[in-house]
Parts: sequence; C-alpha cells; structure tokens
Amino acid sequence: MDLNERQESILDLLRSEGRVEVEGLSMRFDVTSQTIRKDLAELCDRGLAARTHGGARRLETVANREYHERRMLQGPQKEAIGALAASLIPDHCSVSLNIGTTTEQVARALSGHSGLVVISNNINIITQLLPARMKELILVGGAVRPADGAIVGEDAVEFISRYKVDYAVIGASALDPDGAILDYDAREVSVARAILRNSRQRICVCDGSKFDQSAPVRICDVGDLDYFVTDADPPLAFLEAARRSNTEVLTLENRHGLKSA
Repeated sequence: MDLNERQESILDLLRSEGRVEVEGLSMRFDVTSQTIRKDLAELCDRGLAARTHGGARRLETVANREYHERRMLQGPQKEAIGALAASLIPDHCSVSLNIGTTTEQVARALSGHSGLVVISNNINIITQLLPARMKELILVGGAVRPADGAIVGEDAVEFISRYKVDYAVIGASALDPDGAILDYDAREVSVARAILRNSRQRICVCDGSKFDQSAPVRICDVGDLDYFVTDADPPLAFLEAARRSNTEVLTLENRHGLKSA
C-alpha cells in the first residue's frame, strides 16, 4: 500500500526537521494520538523513520543526504553508465526517466539525440534537455519536492499512466544480490513502477555501490527489466537471476553483456 496524504506530510516534516513528536502531530493534523502512532509505526516498519520515545526521527541513511551531495557520489561512474544506457536508445522514439542522479546522467547523454519525446518526474532532467533537439519535453504533473525537484505521489502516477513510451529508464537506491531493485520512499517507488508498467523496453541504471546499500521498498526484480546497466560485475546470484529472465546486464567493462558463470 502507498502512504496516505498525512503520512507523506509527516515524512516531509521528518526530512525538514529531523524529529517529530506524537502530540505535536496530533494537534497539527487534528487527529488522535493513536492515529499518529499508527502512522509513525507504518513509516518505521517501512524503514522510512526510526522510533523515539514519544515520536520518531529521520533515518540517517544515504537517502537523506542532500541531493547535490548524492550527485557527487560515484560521479565518473554515473556519467559513464549514463552514456552506455543512452546508447541503447535510438533517435525519434519516446523515453520516460524517473528521479535520480544516475538517470540525470542518462538524460545528459541523450541531449545528443534528436527527435525524442521525453517524459520525466524530474525537473532537473527536463531543464537540462531544454537546449537539445527534442521533439517534445513533458514534465509530469503534481506537487514538486523542493529538495530534489522530484514530482511524486498519486497525481504523478496517474499522469504517467496516460502514456505508453518506447523506453523506460529508472534508477534505484539499493540492490539486493537476489535480484531485487529497491528504494527508500514508497511514493518514488509508485512512480517508478508506473514508468516501467507503461513502457515497451525497460532499463535500470545503478552503480555497483548500491549493492552495499539497503532499502525497504521493492520497485521490481532484475527479471522484470530488459537491460540492467552498471559499472562493474554484479554478484553472481544477481547475474543468475538476470539470466533466468533473459535480462541483459551491461557493464562499463563489458558493453556487450554479461553471462552468469
């Protein structure tokens, strides 16, 4: 289940203030303390917050780093991954890209293409493609998250569902060796799933450091993708999961695809 509107607002407060209290939230939203405790329990169970006495605090993980800081992490690798993923996409087709620092690098590489229709819930992607020779740029409608220019939530999901594109490009916050593609925020995951669902070819871009991260919300499995593009060889179990579903794994060292041992 997706977060409800009140839970999304509480999550925004946690991001901005770092800590919330049950009684303060009860007054703010005009609901009972019991209702707020259930909301906080849901957020904590999903790995989006940590319990405290009388409330909750922001979970200090890579997901909470400032967006500009995350842009700097694995910067050269992300740029090279972006170029490799863009090479899979021809001119004169339609592409959807979700929020993420690696998908921004894919968009940067796509600026050399022509005749593309690009749909994104990432304001940064649409902005950087404005000078390029695109056929059309479509910004997903909905509320903008100031921290990173993302448009998330049910309005965004509904907007994306109006389209059917040739290629989907998504990023993720964490990867599991069993093949799970993961993220921290259920709202972002809902948008990523909608992008995948409404596309013909599905590409995920992630650097190998994401195997060292843990996140609670499943976007999809590697077997649900057509291509997985990364910088270095994934774990063998991940490769095997990809092989079983004929998902092609491309790395910077082997641009023609990897097979499991």
